Amino acid sequence: MNLKDKLRQQQLAECIIKIDGREIGDFNSALTKVSVELNRQDAAVCSLDFISVRDMLGQWNVQDAALFLLWRRISIEVVFGTRRAEIMRGFISAVEMNCPGDMNAGFTVTGQDESLLLDREHVQKTYSTFEQPLRDDALIKELLKPHWVGSQVDAAAGTTCGNLHFDGTPIRLIRDRAALNGYEFFIRDNKAYFGPPNLTGDPQPTILIYAGPASNCLNFSVLHDGHLPDSVYFIDSPESSEEVQAKESHTNTASLLGQTSTDSTNRGLNPFDWRLQMPRGSTLAEREARVKAKAEEAAWKLSATGELDGTAYGHVLQPSRTVKVEGVGNTYGGLWYVDEVKHSFSADGYRQAFRLIRNATGGLGLSGKLDALAQVRLR
Repeated sequence: MNLKDKLRQQQLAECIIKIDGREIGDFNSALTKVSVELNRQDAAVCSLDFISVRDMLGQWNVQDAALFLLWRRISIEVVFGTRRAEIMRGFISAVEMNCPGDMNAGFTVTGQDESLLLDREHVQKTYSTFEQPLRDDALIKELLKPHWVGSQVDAAAGTTCGNLHFDGTPIRLIRDRAALNGYEFFIRDNKAYFGPPNLTGDPQPTILIYAGPASNCLNFSVLHDGHLPDSVYFIDSPESSEEVQAKESHTNTASLLGQTSTDSTNRGLNPFDWRLQMPRGSTLAEREARVKAKAEEAAWKLSATGELDGTAYGHVLQPSRTVKVEGVGNTYGGLWYVDEVKHSFSADGYRQAFRLIRNATGGLGLSGKLDALAQVRLR
């Protein structure tokens, strides 16, 4: 029984794989596992594991079929009943054949999202000088212009580039500028986004824990890390005074995903500040942006890991969006931000392993589903 048949028999969500826009058809019978890793600060990657069989003429059924060729387009979707949802699209970036001594040969196809297009061309160029500065949104649009233009690009203003002499591939420069501003960069649904985390948009469907028949989460763990700074500062020169240090320190100004900030300012202790070393040649605006970004990243003192039953959840959990968590009480229940998701399809079913982050605690009202769980427990 092939993977598709096993998933149908267990009434799990169905994985659809396309190469250059066409489903892989009979190759599903050789497919054993599909994995997709999505991360808010990195490219989406996927891997397809096949069993490869040699025929009497010495031909292998998977790799000799000339289907899984490098740089062919690949897309992975999941079907929930009559609904389809895309997990990722991109290109085949590598293939690997493994021939162990027991004749159980395997073939693995690896793919990366469309940001791979930005890692092909090596660029040596001066984009801006102190006399002719360039804003980040203009820089990003120029770097993306060969592949995405107009409404396909959503780029926030960012800061102003000073002396910017670049030697490398465009993706390196884009990710450097995103890190400087505390921004995220990703390609999704053939659109590019360069901007701050989206903390105020509509949350994704709720993760339900200990909710009886309504539960969709298999496990959930929370870590609250207190050894992260509450503020970050920089010093322009070694002669700068402590007064200047305090004036230039930055704390988190992003929206709180809860009622109470995770910082330690009300604990009766000295300020918890970290000094950030600045690269040479950066402008004042860039230095300000860098410490602001570091302070907001340090505010993610809460992290949670867990795993969803993909069929019970019925949606594709995506990074760079919020999601509500219910069933873990008032302290840790509420809105979280999705940092990464690892989707996995196998004979065991569809799983979504996730990592969430949060900069506050509190803010959850019990839902009717959790009230129903309480009634079940009393029986």
